[in-house]
Amino acid sequence: MTRPFRRTLAALLAPVLLASCVTLADRPAPFTTDGCSLFPDRAPVGNADWCDCCLAHDLAYWRGGTESQRLDADRELRACVARKTGNHALAETMFVGVRAGGGPQLNTPFRWGYAWSYGRGYRVLTEAESAALQKLLDDYRARNPGLQCQADPTLTRPRGPSGASAPATCQRVSV
Repeated sequence: MTRPFRRTLAALLAPVLLASCVTLADRPAPFTTDGCSLFPDRAPVGNADWCDCCLAHDLAYWRGGTESQRLDADRELRACVARKTGNHALAETMFVGVRAGGGPQLNTPFRWGYAWSYGRGYRVLTEAESAALQKLLDDYRARNPGLQCQADPTLTRPRGPSGASAPATCQRVSV
C-alpha cells in the first residue's frame, strides 16, 4: 500500500472506529441497588425502616439526568425518610450525605448516573437513553416484582403476633 492510500484509509476508518467505541460506552448498565449506600437501611432497634426510600433514590441515581433532577431526588429521599421515621435529623443527615457524596464527579458505584460510564456528568436523557433504561428496569422488575429491599439478617425485629421477622417491602416506584 502506498503512503497516501494508508492515510486516506485511516482517515475514513477513524470515525467509524471511534463511533463504535462511543456507542459501547453509552450503553447503560443494569439496575443494581445496595439499599442505603454506606448508611444503615433501617434502625437497629425498633421498627423504623427507610430502605424503600433508598431504593427509590437508587432508581433516580441509576438513571441520572440533570443537576436539578438530582436535587429533586435528594429532596424526595429526605422527605421520604422524614415521613417513614418522623426523625427530621436523620432525614437531614441522609440528605447532607447524598449531596456531599453522590455527585457525578465521584467515581463511585452509587454516583449520580451510575448506569452510565464515569464522566457523563449531568446531562438530559435522550428518548433513546430513556427507552434503554426502561427496558433494563422492566427486566429488573420481572426478576424482582415487588422491588423489595433485602432483609438484613443481622437485624431481627419481631413483627406481628408470631414474632417472626420479615423483609421490608418497598413501594413500587414509577421511573
